[in-house]
Amino acid sequence: MSVLPLVIMTHPLPPDWITSLNGRVRLIVGPAEQAGIAPHLKENLEEAEGILCLLFDNVDSEMLANSPRLRVVSKMGIGVDDIDIAGCTARKIPVGITPDVWLTDAKADLTMALLLSAARRVPEAAADAKDGKWHLWTPAGWLGSDIRGATLGIIGMGKIGRAVADRAKGFGLNIIYTDVEKKPNVEFEFVSLAKLLKSSDFISIHTPLNSSTRDLINEKSFKSMKKSAILINAARGQTVNMDALTKALREQWIAGAGLDVTDPEPLPTDHPLFDLPNCLITPHIGSATRNTRKRMAEMACENLLAGLNGKKLPYCANIEIYE
Repeated sequence: MSVLPLVIMTHPLPPDWITSLNGRVRLIVGPAEQAGIAPHLKENLEEAEGILCLLFDNVDSEMLANSPRLRVVSKMGIGVDDIDIAGCTARKIPVGITPDVWLTDAKADLTMALLLSAARRVPEAAADAKDGKWHLWTPAGWLGSDIRGATLGIIGMGKIGRAVADRAKGFGLNIIYTDVEKKPNVEFEFVSLAKLLKSSDFISIHTPLNSSTRDLINEKSFKSMKKSAILINAARGQTVNMDALTKALREQWIAGAGLDVTDPEPLPTDHPLFDLPNCLITPHIGSATRNTRKRMAEMACENLLAGLNGKKLPYCANIEIYE
């Protein structure tokens, strides 16, 4: 009887999300609460033929060097900045990701939720109501920012950025955007990053993380924004310099921020941003809907099994290995 291929799954997933793996692989699963890849998993790299990893699990050159039998890396997520793509490509190891319309919609919905909540000071108002600070209706109480007629600047007009723009139109926002280059068939105004920062009432980041986007929003950026501006980041935490953001909010260079991603993640509970009433932080829940997360896991399994069977991955980040 042939031995089933060994797969390292960095963290547990609900059993009904990974039923396609039953009877087809041998799983070694890491702990739920430990960040990164647990040491006992790395002890099995020499035999592992597949890795199923989650967000921020660092599959680096050292791991690849210690995985001589590795045939596929499958990630439940879309960013690959924490995977040695060049190393995988050099060894013809396909890297699977999980892009999907549900993921796009879920992230776009969360972006709008952050924007609306930050604009209308929802968390602050709700906390004050709970703490007994709501004594009566006052004309000047908990005043927020107007949405209709305001300008939303989108940094990165990919699938998610476009989905956010489509939603924002329904709220009466004017849309401008910036990207590496002007996008075809996009009706919104394409502007420079400098103009976007200067002109926008709301700024939403939707770029991948790479050398050109790391610390893209820094102290200089904040000083060029409107004092009434609100920054939304549901992309990657490292695109925003966190020290500069803290200073910008404390000194009121900008009005507020809504963050679903931070640097680092998770953000330490004693981080000063948690003490600022004009900063809303959620724990990276952009894709956290039941259907989206289940479908992401299923796609990760599809990629994993395809790689183990020597077939082309349905959703591959380094497609050039098949050329």
